[in-house]
Amino acid sequence: MSEIGDIIHGKCLAFGDRVIKLNDYLLEQAANAKPHYTIVKGKRVYEKPIPVHLQAVSNLCNQLLRAGTSIGANNAEATNAISDTDYRSKSFIALKEARESLYWIQLLHRNGYIDNKQFESIYSDCEELVKIFVTRCKKMNETINAKGKK
Repeated sequence: MSEIGDIIHGKCLAFGDRVIKLNDYLLEQAANAKPHYTIVKGKRVYEKPIPVHLQAVSNLCNQLLRAGTSIGANNAEATNAISDTDYRSKSFIALKEARESLYWIQLLHRNGYIDNKQFESIYSDCEELVKIFVTRCKKMNETINAKGKK
């Protein structure tokens, strides 16, 4: 792998680590927020499925976990691509996953699951990945277009 490739790989891994830790943190916070139970015949019955108050944050976290860790996986696939077209395809998928991650981060923030400091930190890390992949994809398109004109 090239020096730049190593740097991008490292940034993808670091972002994936952050997403995993944020997922664990948010689920732990939500789980500790309040117990969920129903009253059946005058007795409290604790439910085993995901409590209602955890469903939204659990779903949002799962989406971010999937998209955020997929960035690095697709970057790794691009690095080992078998053709320019394959490299371009995997790079574009990594870009799409990074943009999707931005969306899930925004939703977590808008709904009060992460505070401004957490939002600004992880959002800026993800924006950096978006910029990296936009640049890569533009260069790849230019290369493919140049080859096609010859």
